[in-house]
Amino acid sequence: MGSSTALLLYLVISVAIILFSILKLKINPAISLIIGSLFMGIASGMALDETIRAVGSGFGGLLGAIGIPIGFGVILGQLLSDSGGAYNIAHTLVKKTSKEKAVYAIGLSAFILSIPVFYDVTFVILIPLGIALAKETNKPIPYIVGAIAIGAGAAHTLVPPTPNPLAATSILNFDLGLMMMFGVVLGLLAAFVAMKLYFAILNRGLWKPEKDEIELVTTDESSMVKEKAPGFLLALVPILLPMLLILLGTVAQATLEEVPTVITFLSDRIIALLVGVLAAYLIASKSLNKVERDKSSSVAMKNAGIVLLVTGAGGAFGSVIGATGIGDALVNSFADGSQSVWMIIFMTYFISCILKVAQGSGTVASITTMTIMAGVASGTDIHGLWVAMAALAGGISIGHVNDSGFWVTTNLSGLSVSGGLKTYTLSLAFVSVLILAISVVGAYIF
Repeated sequence: MGSSTALLLYLVISVAIILFSILKLKINPAISLIIGSLFMGIASGMALDETIRAVGSGFGGLLGAIGIPIGFGVILGQLLSDSGGAYNIAHTLVKKTSKEKAVYAIGLSAFILSIPVFYDVTFVILIPLGIALAKETNKPIPYIVGAIAIGAGAAHTLVPPTPNPLAATSILNFDLGLMMMFGVVLGLLAAFVAMKLYFAILNRGLWKPEKDEIELVTTDESSMVKEKAPGFLLALVPILLPMLLILLGTVAQATLEEVPTVITFLSDRIIALLVGVLAAYLIASKSLNKVERDKSSSVAMKNAGIVLLVTGAGGAFGSVIGATGIGDALVNSFADGSQSVWMIIFMTYFISCILKVAQGSGTVASITTMTIMAGVASGTDIHGLWVAMAALAGGISIGHVNDSGFWVTTNLSGLSVSGGLKTYTLSLAFVSVLILAISVVGAYIF
Protein backbone atom coordinates (compact mmCIF):
# COMPACT_ATOMS: atom_id res chain seq x y z
CA MET A 1 0.00 0.00 0.00
CA GLY A 2 3.01 2.31 0.16
CA SER A 3 5.34 3.58 2.83
CA SER A 4 4.12 5.01 6.13
CA THR A 5 5.26 8.50 5.10
CA ALA A 6 3.40 8.28 1.80
CA LEU A 7 0.22 7.05 3.50
CA LEU A 8 0.32 9.92 5.99
CA LEU A 9 0.82 12.36 3.10
CA TYR A 10 -2.16 10.90 1.22
CA LEU A 11 -4.26 11.21 4.38
CA VAL A 12 -3.37 14.90 4.72
CA ILE A 13 -4.19 15.48 1.04
CA SER A 14 -7.51 13.63 1.32
CA VAL A 15 -8.53 15.79 4.30
CA ALA A 16 -7.48 18.89 2.33
CA ILE A 17 -9.66 17.74 -0.58
CA ILE A 18 -12.62 17.28 1.77
CA LEU A 19 -12.17 20.77 3.24
CA PHE A 20 -11.65 22.38 -0.19
CA SER A 21 -14.80 20.71 -1.52
CA ILE A 22 -16.87 21.93 1.44
CA LEU A 23 -15.43 25.43 1.81
CA LYS A 24 -14.59 26.55 -1.71
CA LEU A 25 -16.73 24.41 -3.99
CA LYS A 26 -19.68 24.37 -1.54
CA ILE A 27 -20.22 20.65 -2.10
CA ASN A 28 -22.31 18.81 0.50
CA PRO A 29 -20.12 17.39 3.32
CA ALA A 30 -21.32 13.82 2.67
CA ILE A 31 -20.31 14.00 -1.00
CA SER A 32 -17.02 15.66 -0.06
CA LEU A 33 -16.21 12.81 2.33
CA ILE A 34 -16.88 10.24 -0.39
CA ILE A 35 -14.59 12.13 -2.80
CA GLY A 36 -11.86 12.20 -0.15
CA SER A 37 -12.38 8.48 0.49
CA LEU A 38 -11.96 7.65 -3.20
CA PHE A 39 -8.77 9.69 -3.43
CA MET A 40 -7.34 8.06 -0.31
CA GLY A 41 -8.00 4.55 -1.61
CA ILE A 42 -6.74 5.07 -5.14
CA ALA A 43 -3.68 7.14 -4.14
CA SER A 44 -2.60 4.53 -1.59
CA GLY A 45 -2.58 1.79 -4.22
CA MET A 46 -5.91 0.08 -3.65
CA ALA A 47 -7.58 -1.35 -6.76
CA LEU A 48 -10.57 0.60 -8.08
CA ASP A 49 -13.06 -2.15 -7.27
CA GLU A 50 -11.49 -2.65 -3.84
CA THR A 51 -11.83 1.08 -3.12
CA ILE A 52 -15.50 1.08 -4.10
CA ARG A 53 -16.18 -1.97 -1.93
CA ALA A 54 -14.47 -0.30 1.03
CA VAL A 55 -16.57 2.85 0.55
CA GLY A 56 -19.81 0.86 0.31
CA SER A 57 -19.07 -1.46 3.21
CA GLY A 58 -17.95 1.41 5.42
CA PHE A 59 -21.04 3.48 4.67
CA GLY A 60 -23.43 0.57 5.14
CA GLY A 61 -21.59 -0.89 8.10
CA LEU A 62 -21.75 2.25 10.21
CA LEU A 63 -25.33 3.13 9.28
CA GLY A 64 -26.34 -0.48 9.82
CA ALA A 65 -25.13 -0.15 13.39
CA ILE A 66 -26.44 3.32 14.24
CA GLY A 67 -28.77 4.51 11.45
CA ILE A 68 -32.00 3.22 13.00
CA PRO A 69 -31.15 4.47 16.53
CA ILE A 70 -30.31 7.93 15.15
CA GLY A 71 -33.63 8.04 13.30
CA PHE A 72 -35.58 6.92 16.36
CA GLY A 73 -33.72 9.41 18.55
CA VAL A 74 -34.50 12.34 16.25
CA ILE A 75 -38.21 11.40 16.08
CA LEU A 76 -38.30 11.08 19.88
CA GLY A 77 -36.83 14.54 20.30
CA GLN A 78 -39.15 16.15 17.75
CA LEU A 79 -42.24 14.66 19.38
CA LEU A 80 -41.04 15.83 22.78
CA SER A 81 -40.53 19.33 21.39
CA ASP A 82 -43.79 19.58 19.42
CA SER A 83 -45.91 18.17 22.24
CA GLY A 84 -44.72 20.84 24.69
CA GLY A 85 -43.08 18.28 26.95
CA ALA A 86 -39.59 19.67 26.41
CA TYR A 87 -40.71 23.15 27.42
CA ASN A 88 -42.42 21.80 30.54
CA ILE A 89 -39.20 20.08 31.64
CA ALA A 90 -37.30 23.36 31.44
CA HIS A 91 -40.09 25.49 32.91
CA THR A 92 -40.47 23.19 35.93
CA LEU A 93 -36.73 23.09 36.68
CA VAL A 94 -36.40 26.88 36.48
CA LYS A 95 -39.50 27.61 38.56
CA LYS A 96 -38.47 25.16 41.29
CA THR A 97 -35.09 26.87 41.69
CA SER A 98 -34.20 30.04 43.58
CA LYS A 99 -33.52 33.18 41.55
CA GLU A 100 -29.83 33.00 42.44
CA LYS A 101 -29.52 29.47 41.02
CA ALA A 102 -32.04 29.81 38.18
CA VAL A 103 -29.31 30.33 35.58
CA TYR A 104 -27.85 26.91 36.51
CA ALA A 105 -31.35 25.42 36.25
CA ILE A 106 -31.73 26.63 32.68
CA GLY A 107 -28.30 25.18 31.91
CA LEU A 108 -29.42 21.84 33.37
CA SER A 109 -32.63 22.07 31.34
CA ALA A 110 -30.58 22.57 28.19
CA PHE A 111 -28.47 19.53 29.07
CA ILE A 112 -31.52 17.30 29.56
CA LEU A 113 -33.31 18.52 26.43
CA SER A 114 -30.26 18.14 24.20
CA ILE A 115 -30.01 14.41 24.92
CA PRO A 116 -32.79 13.67 22.40
CA VAL A 117 -33.12 17.10 20.71
CA PHE A 118 -30.72 18.90 18.34
CA TYR A 119 -28.91 21.98 19.68
CA ASP A 120 -30.83 24.40 17.43
CA VAL A 121 -34.21 23.08 18.58
CA THR A 122 -33.16 23.14 22.24
CA PHE A 123 -32.14 26.78 21.93
CA VAL A 124 -35.40 27.73 20.18
CA ILE A 125 -37.37 26.07 22.99
CA LEU A 126 -35.40 27.63 25.85
CA ILE A 127 -34.60 31.17 24.74
CA PRO A 128 -38.13 32.58 25.39
CA LEU A 129 -37.97 31.17 28.92
CA GLY A 130 -34.40 32.43 29.23
CA ILE A 131 -35.23 36.00 28.21
CA ALA A 132 -38.17 36.05 30.63
CA LEU A 133 -35.82 34.77 33.34
CA ALA A 134 -33.26 37.48 32.54
CA LYS A 135 -35.90 40.17 33.01
CA GLU A 136 -37.25 38.61 36.21
CA THR A 137 -33.85 38.15 37.87
CA ASN A 138 -32.10 41.20 36.34
CA LYS A 139 -29.41 38.88 34.95
CA PRO A 140 -27.62 40.21 31.87
CA ILE A 141 -28.49 38.20 28.77
CA PRO A 142 -25.03 36.58 28.29
CA TYR A 143 -25.43 34.62 31.54
CA ILE A 144 -28.62 33.04 30.17
CA VAL A 145 -27.35 32.47 26.64
CA GLY A 146 -24.05 31.05 27.89
CA ALA A 147 -25.81 28.66 30.28
CA ILE A 148 -28.07 27.33 27.52
CA ALA A 149 -25.14 26.93 25.11
CA ILE A 150 -23.01 25.15 27.71
CA GLY A 151 -25.72 22.73 28.83
CA ALA A 152 -26.94 21.94 25.33
CA GLY A 153 -23.43 21.72 23.90
CA ALA A 154 -22.15 19.35 26.59
CA ALA A 155 -25.06 16.90 26.22
CA HIS A 156 -25.12 17.05 22.42
CA THR A 157 -21.39 16.31 22.41
CA LEU A 158 -21.25 13.43 24.90
CA VAL A 159 -24.63 11.78 25.47
CA PRO A 160 -26.25 9.30 23.03
CA PRO A 161 -28.61 9.10 21.18
CA THR A 162 -27.26 12.31 19.63
CA PRO A 163 -25.46 11.21 16.45
CA ASN A 164 -21.81 11.98 17.26
CA PRO A 165 -21.40 10.00 20.53
CA LEU A 166 -23.61 7.26 19.09
CA ALA A 167 -21.31 6.98 16.06
CA ALA A 168 -18.25 7.02 18.35
CA THR A 169 -19.18 3.69 19.94
CA SER A 170 -19.29 1.97 16.55
CA ILE A 171 -16.25 3.66 15.00
CA LEU A 172 -14.05 3.06 18.05
CA ASN A 173 -15.72 -0.21 19.04
CA PHE A 174 -16.74 0.21 22.69
CA ASP A 175 -19.91 -0.22 24.71
CA LEU A 176 -22.75 2.26 24.15
CA GLY A 177 -23.78 2.06 27.81
CA LEU A 178 -20.28 3.15 28.79
CA MET A 179 -20.54 6.19 26.52
CA MET A 180 -23.94 6.99 27.95
CA MET A 181 -22.88 6.60 31.59
CA PHE A 182 -19.63 8.56 31.29
CA GLY A 183 -21.25 11.04 28.93
CA VAL A 184 -23.94 11.98 31.45
CA VAL A 185 -21.67 12.12 34.51
CA LEU A 186 -18.67 13.81 32.90
CA GLY A 187 -20.87 15.98 30.70
CA LEU A 188 -22.69 17.37 33.73
CA LEU A 189 -19.37 17.92 35.51
CA ALA A 190 -17.89 19.73 32.51
CA ALA A 191 -21.04 21.82 32.09
CA PHE A 192 -21.13 22.88 35.75
CA VAL A 193 -17.43 23.84 35.85
CA ALA A 194 -17.72 25.58 32.47
CA MET A 195 -20.63 27.69 33.74
CA LYS A 196 -18.64 28.63 36.84
CA LEU A 197 -15.63 29.68 34.75
CA TYR A 198 -17.72 31.48 32.15
CA PHE A 199 -19.71 33.43 34.74
CA ALA A 200 -16.44 34.40 36.47
CA ILE A 201 -15.18 35.87 33.18
CA LEU A 202 -18.45 37.77 32.72
CA ASN A 203 -18.19 39.13 36.26
CA ARG A 204 -14.86 40.72 35.31
CA GLY A 205 -16.54 43.03 32.82
CA LEU A 206 -16.16 41.10 29.57
CA TRP A 207 -19.65 42.03 28.37
CA LYS A 208 -20.23 45.43 26.73
CA PRO A 209 -23.99 45.82 26.11
CA GLU A 210 -23.58 48.78 23.75
CA LYS A 211 -21.28 46.70 21.54
CA ASP A 212 -22.45 43.12 22.09
CA GLU A 213 -26.23 43.55 22.01
CA ILE A 214 -28.25 44.73 19.04
CA GLU A 215 -31.64 44.55 20.71
CA LEU A 216 -33.28 42.36 23.30
CA VAL A 217 -35.51 40.09 21.29
CA THR A 218 -39.19 40.18 22.24
CA THR A 219 -40.43 36.64 22.69
CA ASP A 220 -43.78 35.31 23.78
CA GLU A 221 -43.12 32.61 26.32
CA SER A 222 -46.78 31.58 26.17
CA SER A 223 -46.29 30.51 22.54
CA MET A 224 -44.23 27.56 23.81
CA VAL A 225 -47.04 26.34 26.07
CA LYS A 226 -49.19 23.58 24.57
CA GLU A 227 -52.65 22.56 25.71
CA LYS A 228 -52.59 19.22 27.51
CA ALA A 229 -48.80 19.09 27.22
CA PRO A 230 -47.19 16.24 29.18
CA GLY A 231 -46.03 17.23 32.65
CA PHE A 232 -42.47 17.21 33.93
CA LEU A 233 -42.21 13.57 35.02
CA LEU A 234 -44.16 12.20 32.07
CA ALA A 235 -42.03 14.17 29.61
CA LEU A 236 -38.88 12.64 31.10
CA VAL A 237 -40.04 9.08 30.42
CA PRO A 238 -39.07 8.91 26.70
CA ILE A 239 -35.61 10.26 27.56
CA LEU A 240 -34.93 8.03 30.56
CA LEU A 241 -36.40 4.74 29.28
CA PRO A 242 -33.83 4.10 26.52
CA MET A 243 -30.98 5.20 28.75
CA LEU A 244 -32.04 2.84 31.55
CA LEU A 245 -32.48 -0.09 29.17
CA ILE A 246 -29.04 0.41 27.59
CA LEU A 247 -27.41 0.82 31.00
CA LEU A 248 -29.17 -2.35 32.16
CA GLY A 249 -27.27 -4.26 29.49
CA THR A 250 -23.97 -2.66 30.43
CA VAL A 251 -24.41 -3.48 34.13
CA ALA A 252 -25.53 -7.03 33.33
CA GLN A 253 -22.43 -7.67 31.21
CA ALA A 254 -20.21 -6.39 34.00
CA THR A 255 -21.84 -8.35 36.83
CA LEU A 256 -23.32 -11.56 35.40
CA GLU A 257 -21.45 -14.56 34.03
CA GLU A 258 -24.18 -15.14 31.47
CA VAL A 259 -26.51 -12.30 30.44
CA PRO A 260 -30.14 -13.43 29.96
CA THR A 261 -31.34 -13.20 26.36
CA VAL A 262 -34.21 -10.91 27.31
CA ILE A 263 -31.78 -8.36 28.79
CA THR A 264 -29.58 -8.54 25.69
CA PHE A 265 -32.68 -7.93 23.56
CA LEU A 266 -34.09 -5.04 25.59
CA SER A 267 -30.72 -3.30 26.00
CA ASP A 268 -29.95 -3.37 22.28
CA ARG A 269 -29.71 0.22 21.01
CA ILE A 270 -32.42 -0.33 18.38
CA ILE A 271 -34.92 -1.84 20.83
CA ALA A 272 -34.13 0.70 23.57
CA LEU A 273 -34.68 3.64 21.22
CA LEU A 274 -37.79 1.99 19.77
CA VAL A 275 -39.25 1.74 23.28
CA GLY A 276 -38.39 5.41 23.83
CA VAL A 277 -39.94 6.60 20.58
CA LEU A 278 -43.13 4.57 21.18
CA ALA A 279 -43.36 6.13 24.64
CA ALA A 280 -42.92 9.56 23.02
CA TYR A 281 -45.76 8.83 20.57
CA LEU A 282 -48.03 7.72 23.39
CA ILE A 283 -47.23 10.70 25.60
CA ALA A 284 -47.48 13.18 22.71
CA SER A 285 -51.00 11.91 21.91
CA LYS A 286 -52.29 14.04 24.79
CA SER A 287 -51.48 17.28 22.95
CA LEU A 288 -51.01 16.24 19.30
CA ASN A 289 -53.53 14.49 17.06
CA LYS A 290 -52.58 11.71 14.61
CA VAL A 291 -51.90 14.10 11.73
CA GLU A 292 -49.72 16.35 13.91
CA ARG A 293 -47.75 13.38 15.22
CA ASP A 294 -47.18 12.13 11.69
CA LYS A 295 -46.05 15.61 10.60
CA SER A 296 -43.70 15.77 13.59
CA SER A 297 -42.13 12.46 12.58
CA SER A 298 -41.74 13.59 8.97
CA VAL A 299 -39.97 16.78 10.04
CA ALA A 300 -37.68 14.72 12.25
CA MET A 301 -36.68 12.36 9.45
CA LYS A 302 -36.03 15.29 7.12
CA ASN A 303 -33.67 16.74 9.73
CA ALA A 304 -32.03 13.35 10.25
CA GLY A 305 -31.34 12.81 6.56
CA ILE A 306 -28.21 14.95 6.24
CA VAL A 307 -26.90 13.67 9.58
CA LEU A 308 -27.28 10.07 8.42
CA LEU A 309 -25.56 10.81 5.09
CA VAL A 310 -22.63 12.58 6.74
CA THR A 311 -22.32 9.83 9.35
CA GLY A 312 -22.35 7.10 6.71
CA ALA A 313 -19.85 8.98 4.55
CA GLY A 314 -17.61 9.26 7.60
CA GLY A 315 -17.87 5.49 7.95
CA ALA A 316 -16.84 5.12 4.30
CA PHE A 317 -13.79 7.32 4.88
CA GLY A 318 -12.87 5.26 7.93
CA SER A 319 -13.24 1.99 6.04
CA VAL A 320 -10.87 3.15 3.31
CA ILE A 321 -8.38 4.43 5.88
CA GLY A 322 -8.49 1.06 7.65
CA ALA A 323 -7.95 -0.83 4.40
CA THR A 324 -4.81 1.19 3.59
CA GLY A 325 -3.12 0.15 6.85
CA ILE A 326 -2.50 3.74 7.86
CA GLY A 327 -3.49 2.91 11.43
CA ASP A 328 -0.20 1.06 11.86
CA ALA A 329 1.66 4.02 10.36
CA LEU A 330 0.03 6.39 12.83
CA VAL A 331 0.75 4.09 15.77
CA ASN A 332 4.41 3.84 14.76
CA SER A 333 4.65 7.62 14.50
CA PHE A 334 4.04 8.01 18.23
CA ALA A 335 6.75 7.50 20.83
CA ASP A 336 6.68 4.43 23.05
CA GLY A 337 5.86 4.83 26.71
CA SER A 338 3.67 7.16 28.73
CA GLN A 339 4.19 10.10 26.38
CA SER A 340 2.17 8.33 23.69
CA VAL A 341 -1.01 8.60 25.78
CA TRP A 342 -1.17 12.36 25.92
CA MET A 343 0.24 12.67 22.41
CA ILE A 344 -2.57 10.55 20.96
CA ILE A 345 -5.28 12.35 22.94
CA PHE A 346 -3.93 15.79 22.00
CA MET A 347 -3.42 14.78 18.37
CA THR A 348 -7.04 13.59 18.23
CA TYR A 349 -8.27 16.85 19.72
CA PHE A 350 -6.04 18.94 17.46
CA ILE A 351 -7.25 17.27 14.25
CA SER A 352 -10.89 17.62 15.27
CA CYS A 353 -10.36 21.24 16.33
CA ILE A 354 -8.74 22.17 13.01
CA LEU A 355 -11.56 20.55 11.05
CA LYS A 356 -14.16 22.29 13.22
CA VAL A 357 -12.62 25.74 12.79
CA ALA A 358 -12.17 25.24 9.06
CA GLN A 359 -15.63 24.06 8.03
CA GLY A 360 -17.96 24.62 10.99
CA SER A 361 -19.69 21.26 11.37
CA GLY A 362 -18.97 19.44 14.60
CA THR A 363 -20.38 16.24 13.10
CA VAL A 364 -17.96 16.31 10.15
CA ALA A 365 -15.05 17.27 12.43
CA SER A 366 -15.55 14.63 15.11
CA ILE A 367 -16.60 11.72 12.89
CA THR A 368 -13.78 12.35 10.40
CA THR A 369 -11.28 12.53 13.26
CA MET A 370 -12.55 9.34 14.89
CA THR A 371 -12.27 7.44 11.61
CA ILE A 372 -8.68 8.67 11.21
CA MET A 373 -7.71 7.76 14.79
CA ALA A 374 -9.61 4.44 15.04
CA GLY A 375 -6.56 2.46 13.97
CA VAL A 376 -4.42 4.24 16.54
CA ALA A 377 -6.88 3.49 19.34
CA SER A 378 -7.02 -0.21 18.46
CA GLY A 379 -3.22 -0.42 18.34
CA THR A 380 -2.62 1.02 21.82
CA ASP A 381 -3.83 0.46 25.38
CA ILE A 382 -5.90 3.66 25.36
CA HIS A 383 -9.61 2.92 25.71
CA GLY A 384 -11.67 4.06 22.74
CA LEU A 385 -13.90 6.11 25.06
CA TRP A 386 -11.14 8.64 25.73
CA VAL A 387 -10.15 8.94 22.08
CA ALA A 388 -13.83 9.50 21.29
CA MET A 389 -14.18 12.18 23.96
CA ALA A 390 -11.10 14.00 22.66
CA ALA A 391 -12.50 13.97 19.11
CA LEU A 392 -15.94 15.05 20.32
CA ALA A 393 -14.38 17.85 22.39
CA GLY A 394 -12.59 19.15 19.32
CA GLY A 395 -15.92 19.16 17.51
CA ILE A 396 -17.24 21.98 19.73
CA SER A 397 -13.92 23.74 20.30
CA ILE A 398 -14.26 27.00 18.36
CA GLY A 399 -17.69 27.55 16.85
CA HIS A 400 -17.80 30.82 14.94
CA VAL A 401 -19.44 32.41 11.88
CA ASN A 402 -19.34 29.22 9.75
CA ASP A 403 -21.30 27.29 12.41
CA SER A 404 -25.11 27.26 12.10
CA GLY A 405 -25.43 27.07 15.90
CA PHE A 406 -23.57 30.37 16.17
CA TRP A 407 -26.20 32.18 14.11
CA VAL A 408 -29.16 30.51 15.81
CA THR A 409 -27.76 31.60 19.18
CA THR A 410 -26.83 35.12 18.05
CA ASN A 411 -29.98 35.99 16.10
CA LEU A 412 -32.52 34.59 18.57
CA SER A 413 -30.78 36.35 21.46
CA GLY A 414 -30.50 39.75 19.76
CA LEU A 415 -26.69 39.79 19.86
CA SER A 416 -24.07 41.24 17.55
CA VAL A 417 -21.29 39.09 16.08
CA SER A 418 -19.02 40.11 18.97
CA GLY A 419 -21.78 39.14 21.38
CA GLY A 420 -22.07 35.75 19.70
CA LEU A 421 -18.32 35.20 20.02
CA LYS A 422 -18.48 36.08 23.72
CA THR A 423 -21.42 33.74 24.38
CA TYR A 424 -21.61 30.79 21.99
CA THR A 425 -17.92 30.60 21.05
CA LEU A 426 -16.37 31.32 24.44
CA SER A 427 -18.76 29.26 26.55
CA LEU A 428 -18.40 26.16 24.38
CA ALA A 429 -14.62 26.61 24.29
CA PHE A 430 -14.64 26.14 28.08
CA VAL A 431 -16.66 22.92 27.68
CA SER A 432 -14.28 21.71 24.98
CA VAL A 433 -11.11 22.26 27.00
CA LEU A 434 -12.64 20.67 30.10
CA ILE A 435 -13.66 17.55 28.17
CA LEU A 436 -10.14 17.39 26.72
CA ALA A 437 -8.67 17.56 30.24
CA ILE A 438 -11.03 14.80 31.39
CA SER A 439 -9.98 12.69 28.39
CA VAL A 440 -6.29 13.01 29.25
CA VAL A 441 -6.86 12.09 32.91
CA GLY A 442 -9.19 9.24 31.99
CA ALA A 443 -6.74 7.80 29.45
CA TYR A 444 -4.04 7.58 32.14
CA ILE A 445 -6.28 6.17 34.89
CA PHE A 446 -8.47 3.68 33.03
